[in-house]
Amino acid sequence: MKVAVVGATGMVGNVMLQVLREKSFPITELIPVASEKSIGKIIPFGGLEFPVVSMQDAIDRKPDIALFSAGGETSLNWAPKFAEVGTVVIDNSSAWRMNPDHKLIVPEINGDLLTSNDKIIANPNCSTIQMVLALKPLHEQYGIKRVVVSTYQSISGTGIKAVEQMENEREGVDGEMAYPYPIDQNCLPHCDVFLENGYTKEEMKLSNETQKILDPSIKVTATAVRVPVSGGHSEAVNVEFEKDFDLSEVRSLLHQQSGIILKDDPTTNTYPMPLYAKGKDEVFVGRIRRDESQEKTLNMWIVADNLRKGAATNAVQIAELLMQKQLIPSMV
Repeated sequence: MKVAVVGATGMVGNVMLQVLREKSFPITELIPVASEKSIGKIIPFGGLEFPVVSMQDAIDRKPDIALFSAGGETSLNWAPKFAEVGTVVIDNSSAWRMNPDHKLIVPEINGDLLTSNDKIIANPNCSTIQMVLALKPLHEQYGIKRVVVSTYQSISGTGIKAVEQMENEREGVDGEMAYPYPIDQNCLPHCDVFLENGYTKEEMKLSNETQKILDPSIKVTATAVRVPVSGGHSEAVNVEFEKDFDLSEVRSLLHQQSGIILKDDPTTNTYPMPLYAKGKDEVFVGRIRRDESQEKTLNMWIVADNLRKGAATNAVQIAELLMQKQLIPSMV
């Protein structure tokens, strides 16, 4: 099993390598790919050392799977070239997510849609993945009409420069700014770029991707906020249903959902926090309660590690599913 990791030296690429190691993914040859300046850099993996290679060198080796985390433009340019040589691409950028010809996959929700014809598979946005995983069993039972979500997103979602900015600010060091304002001791209602409608791209991803993954009839409105947390996204989610619900049944449905862990006991101050979710693959849900201002409406708090389930882990889980379903050409 030849596996290319495109963007191997970046934050998500590093976590992809870590998750592949942890899951003992059956790699016979690792092909790390990064920018020109990183070519030749050694990546240790499984007791061996693998040099970073160029994009074309990786294509020439015809990997079975390529895990992409190198930005949308890189993916648009190179993912089709990998697909042409028979590689199955799992892309973590936004390049293919809303393309009607490509599937947007969270394995626990819609992994059954994958077929041998899928050569470029989109990994959803980090904040979308954790939300839809919690929404799925509730939508099946009660029918979701509308979702109002406010996010509290880690700076790691922006990348290493944002993490360095916050560390510099905390140490009183002048350095490169990833944001237009300080992030330490601050909250920025500004995730990704602003669009003509006044929303940011991140906010529209939550709306558009939820509709594509779960149901186009679900109305979603979002406010995405960057907070000075080094790892883990949190979301306050308000959900209006077609049918009324029982809170004990809601908890039971969430408890039974693969990939979800309930942390919901106010009497013991038990609720999800990014501090607890960091480094874990599950999505944590708590603060479950009725919205007393409106009928058939639920409030909940959802937290996950954005670099793991929100990115790397979900991509590797897609790769595992492809293997289980024997949808990788070399396995047929």
